[in-house]
Amino acid sequence: MRGLLIGRFQPFHNGHLYVVKEILKEVDELVIAIGSSQRSHTVENPFTGGERLMMIAKSLAENGVVKRRYIIPIPDMDNNSIWVSHVRSLTPPFEKVYSGNTLVKRLFLEVGVKVTTPPLYNREEYSGTEIRARILKGGPWEGLVPKAVVEVIREVDGVRRMRDLSKGDKI
Repeated sequence: MRGLLIGRFQPFHNGHLYVVKEILKEVDELVIAIGSSQRSHTVENPFTGGERLMMIAKSLAENGVVKRRYIIPIPDMDNNSIWVSHVRSLTPPFEKVYSGNTLVKRLFLEVGVKVTTPPLYNREEYSGTEIRARILKGGPWEGLVPKAVVEVIREVDGVRRMRDLSKGDKI
């Protein structure tokens, strides 16, 4: 069986890594879909689809997950009635969706796809919102993400980008 995990991964963190490892105990292959892949350079979505793909691929590789997974960027459509078809057109076939997002779950259920909420792992700390807030405030964040994510964020000067972007945005 092949599963689909969809998320924004802004950034990919240790909670995501835990979920991927848990899902791989249930499925033969996992499609990791980077949602809103075209969105970047905002406080809520600071990283590009390509940067997030690097974060995920390098994090999985450093944790021994190099087979049985696909990583696919999925740009938004802003049309919920055809969004599932859009996702299916960009991914390998899958039988089950893993998501905690209410809308994503609803859209896949309406077309008859099995949906499961993945196990959450220390959600208070392992949250993209929390990690982005810590980065902006200069708090400790590096321990909440895989080492590879720290490296990618440094490579793209992501901390400075986020702080510059936040000067005009409310948090």
